Amino acid sequence: MFAVVKIAGQQYKVEKDQILYVPHLGGNSGDKIEFAEVSLADKDGKLSLGKDVKAKIKAEIIDHVKGDTVIAYKQKRRKGFHKKKGHRTQYTKIKVTGIA
Repeated sequence: MFAVVKIAGQQYKVEKDQILYVPHLGGNSGDKIEFAEVSLADKDGKLSLGKDVKAKIKAEIIDHVKGDTVIAYKQKRRKGFHKKKGHRTQYTKIKVTGIA
């Protein structure tokens, strides 16, 4: 059984007991969350699409983590100008506990 769910503007294919890294969500470690925007659900080979889907995804927040460093480097040739900036994107690590 799997489902396609929209989390923070992005779509993910999820299954039970799967661990995902999604864009930062509010909440603390151990909190239970629920996602209702399910666009596709498969149960024993039967597909449900769009408004026919009555599934909800239940998940648990495991941790908040930072992604890899992304470097933005700018330079103008022959002028001696260069600028280097970087950032680390915040992610939330969640575990899908069930598809109801």
